[in-house]
Amino acid sequence: MPDKNLTCRDCGAAFVFTENEQAFYREKGFENEPQRCPDCRAARKQERNRGGSGGQREMFPAICSECGRETMVPFKPSGDKPVYCKDCYRPRSRY
Repeated sequence: MPDKNLTCRDCGAAFVFTENEQAFYREKGFENEPQRCPDCRAARKQERNRGGSGGQREMFPAICSECGRETMVPFKPSGDKPVYCKDCYRPRSRY
């Protein structure tokens, strides 16, 4: 297969999906072509390794279902499941 010219979905830059990269994707069973250029892929990977946007997780206010204290959790409570503060969650966790 010849090299393919693709466009990065993040920055809009053109990049080449080489014949060797295509073979690697086939070998690994990847069905989709890359959507990001190498620079944007590296930046996205680095962001994931840091834990999201700049290392700061978005936190949401909640009331602990067990003790009633105000707490912050790393997900938006939906209201249909209990939410626990760190102290009440710890004994429930297997870790």
